[in-house]
Order: sequence, then C-alpha cells, then structure tokens
Amino acid sequence: MSKERIASMGLFKLDKGYEVALWAPNAKAVAMRGEFDDWSEKGVALTLENDGIWTGQIPLLKNHQKYQFSITTQSGDVLKRNDPRARLLTNSVGASVVYDDDYQWPEKTFQMPDKSALVIYELHIGTFNCKAIGENGEPNEPGTFKSTIEKLDYLVKLGINCIEVMPVNEFAGDFSWGYNPAYPFAVEEAYGGPDGLKDLVREAHARGIAVVLDVVYNHFGPSDLHLWQFDGWSENNKGGIYFYNDWRSDTPWGDTRPDYGRPEVRQYIYDNAMMWLEEFRLDGLRMDMIPYMRSVSGSEHPDDAIEEAYDLIRWLNSEIASRHPGKIVVAEDLHGNDFVTDKTKHGGLGYTAQWDADFVHPIRDVLTQPEDDSRDLNLVEKALTRQYSGDSLSRVVYVESHDEVANGSARLAEEIAPGNVDKDYFARQRSAIGAALTLTAPGIPMLFQGQELLEDLWFDDKDPIDWARKDQFPQLHQAYTTLISLRVHHPSLRGDELNITHMDHDNKVLAYTRDKSVTDEDDINGQVNEGDETLLVVINFKNQRLDHYILADFDNRKWQCIFNWNNGYHDPSEFTFADGAHEHSDNNQMINISEYQVLIFKARC
Repeated sequence: MSKERIASMGLFKLDKGYEVALWAPNAKAVAMRGEFDDWSEKGVALTLENDGIWTGQIPLLKNHQKYQFSITTQSGDVLKRNDPRARLLTNSVGASVVYDDDYQWPEKTFQMPDKSALVIYELHIGTFNCKAIGENGEPNEPGTFKSTIEKLDYLVKLGINCIEVMPVNEFAGDFSWGYNPAYPFAVEEAYGGPDGLKDLVREAHARGIAVVLDVVYNHFGPSDLHLWQFDGWSENNKGGIYFYNDWRSDTPWGDTRPDYGRPEVRQYIYDNAMMWLEEFRLDGLRMDMIPYMRSVSGSEHPDDAIEEAYDLIRWLNSEIASRHPGKIVVAEDLHGNDFVTDKTKHGGLGYTAQWDADFVHPIRDVLTQPEDDSRDLNLVEKALTRQYSGDSLSRVVYVESHDEVANGSARLAEEIAPGNVDKDYFARQRSAIGAALTLTAPGIPMLFQGQELLEDLWFDDKDPIDWARKDQFPQLHQAYTTLISLRVHHPSLRGDELNITHMDHDNKVLAYTRDKSVTDEDDINGQVNEGDETLLVVINFKNQRLDHYILADFDNRKWQCIFNWNNGYHDPSEFTFADGAHEHSDNNQMINISEYQVLIFKARC
C-alpha cells in the first residue's frame, strides 16, 4: 500500500456530505451509522478496497453530527467502533463527532522565540486554573482551555514565553494526567475540544507565548480503547492491527505498544504528530518516555531494542525539521544518551532537546539533604556543566516536572519540609536555590505549574493550583520573575559558557560565571547596549552566615548586584559589599553572605 493511500484516512468533506476511508483489513463488512440515518442498525455499507481500506460517500452526513462504525468480524460478531482519527468525541465511551477544520486563525503567523531564550512552563489543563471546587476542596469538574487562557496574562507578567501542555488527547473520564490516550487524534471534550485547544494556541501566540504539547506514542490507552482488536483480529489475544501481538507488546501500561513496523501504524503516528503542528499550529512536541518506544522494558540492553521504533523516530524528527524548522521536538529519555539529540544524518534520533536527568536528580539530591555538610558541590558542578551532542541547548533543565513531583515524590519544598512548607524557612530558601540553578544553568529551563507559588504536597489531577499563594509569598514570586527576566533577556545566560570560579566544600559556597560575547545581532534585538557582559552567580548552600568572605580569583572588576535572594526576600538594593571589598588583593572579592543566600552580579569591562 502506498504512503499516499495510507495517509488518506478519515473524513473528507464533499460538496454534499463526506467521503470516509477506514482501515480495517480483517473485517468481513463495515458500515457507518449515526445521526445522519437516525442510528439505524444497518447503517451505510462501505466498500472494501484491495488494500484493506473501506470507503464510501455519506451525502447526508453533516458537520457536528455524531457517528460510529459497525464492523462485522470474520466470525460474524458486530463491533461498534469510533473513528480512530476523530478530532472530537462526545466522551471516551461515547460517539465520534464530525469536525470540520474551518477554524479562523489570525492572518499573522507566530514566530517562536529562539530556543536560547526559551523559558518553559509545564502545565496541566485540568488543574492549572480550576474554578469548580466542591466543599471537600476537590474540583467538581476539571479546568478547561478557556480557564487556562484567563491566566495567560499572569504568565506574561511572570516572563514565561513557552508553555508545555500535558497531554490533551481524549482519555477515560474527565480527570486524568493525560498519559492514557484513548483516542490519539481527538482533543479531550471536557477541556473544550479541538476549538478550545486552538483558542488557547491563538491567545498564547497573541501574547508571545509558544505552545508545546506532550504526546504519548509509547502506548495507547489502556482503557476506553476502541483501537484494541479494532477489526476483530488479533494474535495471542493481544491488541490486533494497531499493536504488536507478540512479546514486544508488553509495556508498564499493558500490552498496548503500537506496532512501529506496520506501515499503517507508522503513518497513523506520523499523521498525528503533523496534525498537532499544522492543524493546531503548535510550536513543538514533547514525546513521553521514548525508552519505552525504542525498547520493550525501557532498558539499554540490545536484546530489548525495537529497531523499528528508532527508524520511526528518525523519520518523524527529520520530517518535522524539514517541514517546520522553527519548531522543537523534546524527548523524555532520561538515560543520558547523546544519540537522542544527535542529528539524524549522524545516526542520532534528531530531537531538539531532551529532559536532563543528570540535572534534576543531583540537584534535588543536594537540596533535600537534611544536613548541610552532606551537600556535595561536585554534584552541582557536574549538573551545571552537563551537555548533550556538544550543545547546551540540547537539554531541558528543571527541578520540578509532573514526574518529579508525583509517583512517590513531591514538590521540592515538600521534600525539604514535609507537611510544613508554608512556615518552613529551609523549604523556602532552598527551593529558591533550585530555581536559581535552573534559570542560570546552560540549557533550556523549565518550571512546573505553581513552582513559583511554593506549591506544597505533590501533583494530583484533582488538586488545583492555589492562586492565593501568590499573595502569601510575594517576595518569592518576585524572585522568580526577576530570574526569568534575566534568563530571557541577558545574553550571558543564553550561551554555552559556564565557568566554576569558586568552590568551598567546607563552607558550601559555590560561584560561577556565565559569559557571552555580544554580537551585532544581540544589539539589533535590543538585548544589550555595549561591550561584553559577565554574570557572576554566588550561592551559599549552608545555614551559616559568612562575614567578610573572600571569593578568590576574580578579575579586577566593578560588580553590581542585580539579584539578591536573602532570608525570604528579594531586593538587590539591600546588598552591600563587605568593608574593603574594592581593595583588591590578588583579584579577590570580599562579601558578606547570609544563610542560603543567592546573589547574582553584573560586570562590565
């Protein structure tokens, strides 16, 4: 079967009604039924082509009408199936809905910010801005695309220029993390359906915010899954035409791994990725846990590998890079492999960037140690200087994500002070250190929703963000705003270069510089006005004040404090150098540094 024929699946609008094409190679007969024929039992019979595709014209079918397929198996059973490519369903156990792609987009196309200036904010539609809260404090219904739009101006003021949205595929029920996609092409009806998602993208773009979507190709379902034994055929009582039917089917989410070697399934996944980037104008994709695509158990053992998945991923990423060069594709791999972000022409998988486990795990380990003397600054140094594929922007750095704040773990502040985040000094101070490291490290920084509000506990799809915490912790919120602004606008934080200039293992003081030579392009973009700029980051990882502390081996420069996180307050104007600080001796600097303080200085030659 040709790729062109495989790709022409789904509904296609005619002058009158629609043409339909459905892949069901093992069916004995296929009919389409719905509101257009009052849900007759017989339906409109489709015709089998030689390549296992059933086609027909339905002149009475109209936009917004509900429909389904009746598939007669070789044994004579009749299966009621939804359209695998439906953009909208009434719900995950309901009917498919005709959806014409006639959305009115603005004439001006959106230009995604350069990845060197991105600050990603991961959010979950169901809990980000949820208003329908019951007496027990849990939501009666999830948040929606519309309610998320209401908080976009807040994100603009925070400085965010890219949101990463957790999966919005139609899933079982109305509450979910989204990693159980029952219908990969459909947008969750409870969130607002496909038009709601397009509204979110349009409104985000109008505010200069890019939108990246989390997609799940390592498994489908496992519940409310009409793809399962779709046309009645299967082997070993497994998933049928969309899935592996042998040992390769096994995943942590059931026997639900797609068959990456079957051309029709490969095209199904390819078309899905292109749909998000083209029909919905999304600015990128983040692919969930690709180790469970490229291997059965998620391991690195060669006997476990699924070579067909490697080939599929390379095809996807090559085509996205060719057709949409300004868009990004991020991998969740977490194995520290350069080949994930190496170019496909060099044998790599071709992802733009990958989530960096070599940042999040050591940084969280250092910050959650109960004893200051156990904080290993060597781990911090390695986390700050890690690179993939020779490019610092090939990694996404973070201390909180949906995975890191759930699944047996909690928010960073909660890990530091379980059950006492709101009142605990250490939770507030050390969580701010985590933010400073994230936003000053080479790489693409990412925050998780509510992190800037010192959210407590852990992520749960029925635990909405508590927006009152913005007023409860205004200084912390201002600190995040300042750090984000520095990350977006200061050229030194947009390059590769980081130099560890001071590491005091006894006192747990770390200092490093970020440098970038200013180019004409920087001046044109209004990033800086003159010269070379250096930023100096100084962090005290210990609950110990140090007066007249000497930072050795610094150039003879005049430093200006532009960020000062000290004892729960952010105020650069409150910083003063120690007496004698400008009386240089062997290029040393002398400062007073408080417990768990974070300082950032700017220097000009």
